[in-house]
Amino acid sequence: MKKPVSRILVINDEPLVLKEFVKGLNAAAKSMENPFGVVFSGVSSAEDALLAIKADGDIQAAVVDDNLDESGALHLVQNITRFRPELDVYILIAQEQEDEVVDALFSESVDGYFYREERDYRGMYRILHAQLQEKARTPFYDQLKNYVLLAKDAWHTPGHSSGESLRGSPWVSDFYEFMGEHVFDADLSVSVPMLDSLMEPRGVILEAQQIAAKAFGAKRTFFATNGTSTANKVIFQTLLAPGEKLILDRNCHKSIHHAVVLSGAHPIYLDSSVNKKYGIYGPVPKARIYGAIEQHPDAQALILTSCTYDGLRYDLPPIIEAAHEKGIKVIIDEAWYGFARFHPEFRPTALEAGADYATQSTHKVLTAFSQASMIHVNDPTFNAHLFRENFNMHTSTSPQYSLIASLDIGRKQAVMEGYKLLSRTLELARELRAQINSTGVFRVLDLEDLLPPEAAGDNVKLDTTKVTLDISACGYTVEELQQVLFERFNIQVEKTTFNTLTLLLTIGTTRSKVSRLYDALMRLAREGHAPRRIYRTPEIPGFTELRYLPRDAYFCGGEAAALLDEQESVNQDLAGRISADQIVPYPPGIPVLVPGQTITPEIIQYLVALLRSQKTVELHGILYDGYLPCLRILKHEEESALKPA
Repeated sequence: MKKPVSRILVINDEPLVLKEFVKGLNAAAKSMENPFGVVFSGVSSAEDALLAIKADGDIQAAVVDDNLDESGALHLVQNITRFRPELDVYILIAQEQEDEVVDALFSESVDGYFYREERDYRGMYRILHAQLQEKARTPFYDQLKNYVLLAKDAWHTPGHSSGESLRGSPWVSDFYEFMGEHVFDADLSVSVPMLDSLMEPRGVILEAQQIAAKAFGAKRTFFATNGTSTANKVIFQTLLAPGEKLILDRNCHKSIHHAVVLSGAHPIYLDSSVNKKYGIYGPVPKARIYGAIEQHPDAQALILTSCTYDGLRYDLPPIIEAAHEKGIKVIIDEAWYGFARFHPEFRPTALEAGADYATQSTHKVLTAFSQASMIHVNDPTFNAHLFRENFNMHTSTSPQYSLIASLDIGRKQAVMEGYKLLSRTLELARELRAQINSTGVFRVLDLEDLLPPEAAGDNVKLDTTKVTLDISACGYTVEELQQVLFERFNIQVEKTTFNTLTLLLTIGTTRSKVSRLYDALMRLAREGHAPRRIYRTPEIPGFTELRYLPRDAYFCGGEAAALLDEQESVNQDLAGRISADQIVPYPPGIPVLVPGQTITPEIIQYLVALLRSQKTVELHGILYDGYLPCLRILKHEEESALKPA
């Protein structure tokens, strides 16, 4: 098993003093228990300290001498915490300066201080080691592992009883062998008190959440075991009463549109910017967001997705400030951006930009099992009781403990080696971009290529770990290319449009995987297929009129009305009727209709064009009467009984 290395940087501008401190601290580390591989090194200037912290992902802490001349200790501490907030920072002070220095520096999130004159190297090492131990602690995972190793007889759920139902079975024992014994040993009942309760945590789950809150820069953090989809619904039901206004990006995840129905909110939909050349939907233009905030100052909340699926990041601070000026809470769906806190390339995070809530799919971009997500809260008027009631309404009373443990581990890894791993991921992303462009056939799209013109002046940035390439010159349709990559080269990609393919690099991406992908694309490029005509997906129409609240329309019985009849004739009588369902073409995954929305001739034509398209497009929400595609619409009498939005 690979052992960790934990480097602690000492910064002092007196060479003899610095040498003595580093030597003494390393001697203490060698003579005492050192499971984290603590080693001390020194630099003599603030500039060298920042260079070392940038270059060395194994640095876990810094000890700064308060007498540092060059720019001063206070300025250096501010730069360290701004660049890598997960690092522990300690100060060396003279005893007589204690009050003045400590007061000034502790306001900068300093973790502690030592007296310079004492030279108590063993004592310093013990404190620094203890702080590392605290950061590396995984209270829930440790307790789960301890309990499993106790090997208690289980007289409670689940029914497989630590795998006993499978182990000796001639029919299903292969599943037990494939999954491994600890998957079943750790699949336990909420009847085990020492493992705490996700619905009312007071022990190790509460501890794990508190440590995660500190790591991600939140006041409160909650673990969700049924994905960010449910996390979004919990927040909506906490902030929004039926009929209250919500401003939202129409391109939000479908769970948010479902949450609108469940909460009974009155949505104010904002159309995203559109890159027509590549069929990519970007951020909502700032002017459109500001206009909605001014027009609807009575809105309870604003929700945006940052970064988008394609890696486009909002300039959040001014948007959040504008919303807060009107008393509007801000929720940011960071499903694809949960790692951002741990590398300066990606910051500010939503919370650092001032958001009240952020939801993160820890399973998507950090080390956690699928469905494992986090809710981070910085809302100054957070209603903890109401939130807990809504959380418990949606969470399972039988949560999967392995998911909770994976969130604990995911946080630990992000804190202890996130910067190092993300630095490697960024380097691999740069290499991959250059390699793909060198094929001469496939081309990686830069920010200028991806960003729709209407959002060009909005200070949008690109998360370069999402790599989108133009495939229009390769001689394959995007479906054919996906199939070739999968069948010939064992490569599965993240998403596509009619002429692009998106790859997701994570902290688990290796140079070998990058090489295999490059080799596959280079081989395909060398085949020299002539470019094919690529059929564009029709552009989604702008949002029309919301006649009734989505919840009211959704819970009506409605009736099925055909889009096309047996002769393929379009049913124009649908124009002016009201949808009772959410209709989502995928891609792009944006609802063309939501419950309560007016159907227009443009929407009818768009849906018919998708049904007749040569490109495979899933149409979620369409129902079929035999082979006839239908929409569920409100009956006239149902419309008469509803209160208009």
